[in-house]
Amino acid sequence: MAGDEAARACPISPVVDLVFSRWSTPILWVLKEHGRQRFVQIQRRLPPITPKVLTQRLRQLERDGLITRTHHAEIPPRVEYEISDLGRTLSPVFTALTEWSDTHLAGVEQARRAYDRADRPMP
Repeated sequence: MAGDEAARACPISPVVDLVFSRWSTPILWVLKEHGRQRFVQIQRRLPPITPKVLTQRLRQLERDGLITRTHHAEIPPRVEYEISDLGRTLSPVFTALTEWSDTHLAGVEQARRAYDRADRPMP
């Protein structure tokens, strides 16, 4: 299915691809919760992420307008990232997902355990 067809079939698909691709949500969450951060600070808050992947995701999020990158011409150079005004508009989405998780994640875990006890093949 081509991109336009996929968007018509499910109009939120482009948003899901944009915001919920691997590492995008955790990076946005870190910047939303902790404010302006340097690369190393973000990496420390997301320990399994590699520098290469973090660089790629930060560039993509900057390209998408969800974060801003500020380069300070100092010695040594300093670069900081922060969530943009556009990125902050996702706060209600994150709040809704947090509330859903608090309310329903235990039910998801319960369903998984029941499924696994039924000895069905893993998806």
